Amino acid sequence: MSGMLFANFNQDYSCVSVGTRKGYNITNCDPFGRVYTQNDGARGIVEMLFATSLLALVGAPDTPSSSPRKLQIVNTKRQSLICELLFPASILAVKLNRKTLAIVLETEIYVYDISNMRLLHVIETVPNPEGICTLSPSADAPYLAYPAPLPSPALTVPASASSASATSTTSSSLNNATAPGAPGSGDVMLFSTRALAPANVVRAHHSPLALLSLSADGGLLATASVKGTVIRVFSVPSLDKLYQFRRGTREAHIYSLAFNGAGTLLAAASERGTVHLWRVGASSSSGSHSASSSSSSNNGNGSGNGAGVRSPSNGGMGPESPAESTDGHALDAGYDAFVAGKRRGGEGKGTMSAALRRSTGALAKYLPVPTALSEMWEPARDFAWARVPPPSGGPGATNERRCVVGLSSTTPHVFVIASDGYFYAYSIDLERGGECVLVKQYSLLESGEDAGM
Repeated sequence: MSGMLFANFNQDYSCVSVGTRKGYNITNCDPFGRVYTQNDGARGIVEMLFATSLLALVGAPDTPSSSPRKLQIVNTKRQSLICELLFPASILAVKLNRKTLAIVLETEIYVYDISNMRLLHVIETVPNPEGICTLSPSADAPYLAYPAPLPSPALTVPASASSASATSTTSSSLNNATAPGAPGSGDVMLFSTRALAPANVVRAHHSPLALLSLSADGGLLATASVKGTVIRVFSVPSLDKLYQFRRGTREAHIYSLAFNGAGTLLAAASERGTVHLWRVGASSSSGSHSASSSSSSNNGNGSGNGAGVRSPSNGGMGPESPAESTDGHALDAGYDAFVAGKRRGGEGKGTMSAALRRSTGALAKYLPVPTALSEMWEPARDFAWARVPPPSGGPGATNERRCVVGLSSTTPHVFVIASDGYFYAYSIDLERGGECVLVKQYSLLESGEDAGM
């Protein structure tokens, strides 16, 4: 039986690429329909360049006549092989836009000029077994983000630093810095694929990073840690913190983050089978988000060092209560205990009463770090959410599986690819929010193929 080894959207969420043990296929999202199939051996990675005929293919591990170290660039329209490259270790991720191709290995990122496949630069990274990396879909914003090698205070780059001397200083700091324990940091490095040098760095989380995503125009960066309790959004390239969103009270692995094409919505899919959506940019109902200063965004992490960031509250509440504490905050345990007590008392899903919110809001006015307390007690909630149907298996079947999320560029729909091989489309009520309505459901696999992403 052939199983699904890989599935992902292209850069504008108009198509889905699927890798299986038999080969790969391309499916159009709206209207839904298979547009290309090739059964030429197992594929562990299948990445598209928007809706063009250019594909980046990587073999699958533990399969005959297939290597996870081999990259092939093919043209499906001409059915031709453009080039083939062999790397010293397994390829963990492939990212591409109209100018740049990035190949992510565990300790290196290879940067190519996609027009002629010329190697431009090799970035040495900390051990990155999950291949955490994001490349701006827009070639006009030449940025790549990946886990930084050091805690950010040692590598802070001023937001206004755009001169060659500033870039040179950052590069020198990187070359001279070798501190143990760096893989556990939650720092993000922003790399310029035009200057081929580090552009900025930020302390995004106290916990290790789990996921990074750049918006369509490359102007926003979303980050999540292994806790999966807080999602933050930073401006690019300044890396000022703009938003802080809360997914739920329980830790969960976030498998996917996606901005819509306009950069006004952010979606996250977790292992719990839920998709959360937040408003960003001009669509935020609060009407005012505050970007912290460059120094506070690089060093503060919103945990109370005087200049935090107001997280806009967007109303609405998802299937999991998003009122959770900040990563690494000293009062995490206290708030978790409060939530547990409320659940035991049968007073809802761990949400605070209106009276408690009012009292904590009033108290915050008289404390020396009101912003940090406001972040903890008045979290920015999702305005809409969706529940992915559990995989077939009868009563008691687990709902924990991988999901990839995308946002339609033409309709108010959120798309989900689930590891059971199904594609789901949900309608979003952009005015009132609330639970999204499942409107379409299709299988991405041919008859006789198993899921297994």
